[in-house]
Amino acid sequence: MSGLRVLAVDDEQPALEDVAYLLRADPRIGDVLTARDGAAALRLLDRAIADGRPVDAVFLDIRMRGLDGVVLGRLLTQFTRPPKIVFVTAYEDHAVDAFELKAEDYLLKPVRPERLAEAIRRVCGSRGEPGEGPQADTIPVELGGVTRFVASTEVRYVEAQGDYARLHTATGSHLVRIPLATLEERWASAGFLRVHRSHLVAVKHIDELHIDSGKCVVRVGETEIPVSRRHTRELRDLLVRRARRGQTR
Repeated sequence: MSGLRVLAVDDEQPALEDVAYLLRADPRIGDVLTARDGAAALRLLDRAIADGRPVDAVFLDIRMRGLDGVVLGRLLTQFTRPPKIVFVTAYEDHAVDAFELKAEDYLLKPVRPERLAEAIRRVCGSRGEPGEGPQADTIPVELGGVTRFVASTEVRYVEAQGDYARLHTATGSHLVRIPLATLEERWASAGFLRVHRSHLVAVKHIDELHIDSGKCVVRVGETEIPVSRRHTRELRDLLVRRARRGQTR
């Protein structure tokens, strides 16, 4: 494939120039367009589509005068072939918006070249560049003032806590402001199954399933997770199918 055609959007000229410079320095980038506000960005995107050279990805500031980045991001998702979105911002409090819009990455200013390179790798991976496998979905979590992205492949199970969800990995847990229902829908294709009103489990991490006196639980590592009656048969059948596939390989 040819290099990516990207659009950088920021209402602050120095920040826009910095991001554009770093993008042009990456060999995976073929063409860099720039816009100072959301309205100008939409005009450029429309013109690019009309010319038959649509933009592959938009590197988008969030807090801008007029049309802000979150609103523009929502508009981009309505395109017939929406470009990938990478948010570039000085603020950490829109990470949930980025997740809901399925942004490829969320970069904090000042942008470090290695973080931008990682964001470009994510865009290339989701675009299907040769040599790049499908990218795991990620979710931003806050750790001591630093935003870290936890991949869905790291998560063993998720526990609902009101309007929040706690992601459990092999090394710890992270509380995120995302409803369990949202994660259930987003991660269904990644092998996660709702087993209880308050639990979502990565099926590949289930070590055991026990049914005793009509009550079902699964063990994930050292943790036992209840399975509601209406989910028991679906889970059991799924595990049986997985076991049979493993025996035939």
